[in-house]
Amino acid sequence: MSYKLTKKEILKEVLKCGKDSQYFNNNYAKIPHPGHGLIPFKTYDYQEELLEAFDDHRFTIILKARQLGISTIVAGYIAWLMLFHRDKNVLVVATKLSTAANLVRKVKGIIKHLPTWLKIANIDVDNKNSFELSNGSQVKASSTSADAGRSESLSLLVVDEAAHVENLTDLWTALYPTISTGGRCIALSTPNGVGDWFHETYTKSDAGQNEFFPIRLYWDVHPERDESWFETETKNMSKRQIAQEYECNFNTSGDTVIHPDDILRIKSINCEPTYKVGMDRNIWLWEEYKPDKTYLLSADVSRGDGKDFSAFHIFELETLKIIGEYQGKITPDLFAELIFNTGREFGNAMVVVENNSVGFHVLEKLIEKEYTNIYFSKKGSHEYVEQYMAEGNSSVIPGFTTSHKTRPLIIAKFEEFIRNKMLTIYSKRLTNELDTFIWRNGRPEAQRSYNDDLIMAAAIGCWVRDTAIIENQRDIAYKKAFLNAMITNKTHLDTRIPGMAKQNTMEQAIDERKKMRDHLWILKG
Repeated sequence: MSYKLTKKEILKEVLKCGKDSQYFNNNYAKIPHPGHGLIPFKTYDYQEELLEAFDDHRFTIILKARQLGISTIVAGYIAWLMLFHRDKNVLVVATKLSTAANLVRKVKGIIKHLPTWLKIANIDVDNKNSFELSNGSQVKASSTSADAGRSESLSLLVVDEAAHVENLTDLWTALYPTISTGGRCIALSTPNGVGDWFHETYTKSDAGQNEFFPIRLYWDVHPERDESWFETETKNMSKRQIAQEYECNFNTSGDTVIHPDDILRIKSINCEPTYKVGMDRNIWLWEEYKPDKTYLLSADVSRGDGKDFSAFHIFELETLKIIGEYQGKITPDLFAELIFNTGREFGNAMVVVENNSVGFHVLEKLIEKEYTNIYFSKKGSHEYVEQYMAEGNSSVIPGFTTSHKTRPLIIAKFEEFIRNKMLTIYSKRLTNELDTFIWRNGRPEAQRSYNDDLIMAAAIGCWVRDTAIIENQRDIAYKKAFLNAMITNKTHLDTRIPGMAKQNTMEQAIDERKKMRDHLWILKG
C-alpha cells in the first residue's frame, strides 16, 4: 500500500493513526490467526468500545467471558500508545510470567508487521519478556512478585487475569504509587469467586465508589456466537465452570446467604437512580414521593469512625419496592437530621432505627425534634407499640434491637422476601453486598473486609413491615369489623325450642286472626 501513497498522504495517515487508536488498529494492525496465519485486525463493536474506554478513562476494569480477544485489543492499544507517544513505560502483570510475556509478544508482533512508512519508531532493545522503541517507549512483562514495578514510574499498568492473581491486594498497594502521578491502569479477568481484589474493585466501580470504569462482557457480545455455539462449548462443563468462564458470575462458590440465581435476577433489574441528592449525593431515589402511597424508612447506624457505613432504605409498603436508599460515612447527629428530613418528605414515613449503641443517639435526636412516627416495641417480645402509647411506658423502647436472637430472624425474613420475589431491589450498592454476604460457621455475615450495612437495614425493614405493620393493620381490621358488627347487626335472637315450630306457627296464626277481628270495623266502614 505504501508505494501508492505520496509523502503528503503518508503524513496524513500517520497523523490520523496517532489521533485515533481505533483507526490505527482497524487499518494497519495485523494479528496471528490459528487457522489463517497473519490477518488484518478488524475489530468488533465491543472491542472498539474498549478502545474508546481506554482513551476516555484513566482506570478501566473489565469483567469478561473467555475467548473474546480482549488481551489482543489491549495489545493493540499498547502498540498504539508506545508508537505514537514518547517515553511511555508499560508494565504487564499476570498470574504467570509466561502469560504476561505472551501479551508483550502480541504488542511486538503488531509493531513488527506495520507498513515500513508507519514505523515512526523502531525496536531498539529486544528481549524475551520486554522491548524498547527508539522513541523511549518500552513494555515489560512481569510476574506477580512483591517488587514488580516497584521502582518504576508507569504510564500504563495492565493486570491480566486479575481475579486469578494471588495476593493482588498487597501487590496493588505496591504498584499504585507507580501510576499515582498520572499513569493509567487496565485490569481484565474472568471471575474467580468473591472476596479478591478484582471482585472488590469491580463491584465498587459498578456502584460508583472508586475511579475504575467498569465494563462487563458476556459471551454473546461476540457477533459470531449464538445459543447453538454456547451449547456446544459448554456441554461438558459444570454449572460452576459455565458461570465463571462465560456468564461473568462471581457467585459460583454456593455459600452466599442469598441464592446466586436470585442475585442474578436482582442484578437484571438493577438500574441507576433517577436522582442522587443530599449533601454528599449519597441519597439515591428511584421514585418520587406519592401522596397515595405509604412508606417505611429503616436505618442501620454506624459509629461514624470510618470503619463502616450508616445506611437506610425507603420502602413503598404496598408493593415492597425499595425506592430510596442512603449509604455514607456520616456522624450520628447528621444522620438523625437526614432521617428526619427524608421521613418528612415521604409523608411522615414510619422510621425504624436499629437501637444498638449509637443508634440510641439517633433516636433521641428524632424524639427531640418531635418526629411523630417512630417505631417502638416492647422489651423482650419486640411487639410493635404505637408511639402515642409508648410515651411514659418503661417496658417500651424506641427502635429495633438487633440481637443474637433477632438477627437470624430478620435475615431469614429478608431471604424469604427475595426468594419469593416479593422484594424489588434497584440498587447496585445493595446487590453488591449480597455477593459477599456468606455463611461462615453457620452464621450469616459479610465476608472479611466487606460491609453488610445496607443488608441489615433492608432486613430490619422487611421484618418490621411483615411482623409489625401488617399484623397491626390486621389487628385494627379485626377490631373495626367487630365494632361494625356490634353497631349494625339487627338480627333478632331466635329463642324457639326445637320441635315447637308447629306450635309457634299456630300461635302466630291465632294472633293474626285476633288482629283481623279487632280491625274489621275498618273494612265494614
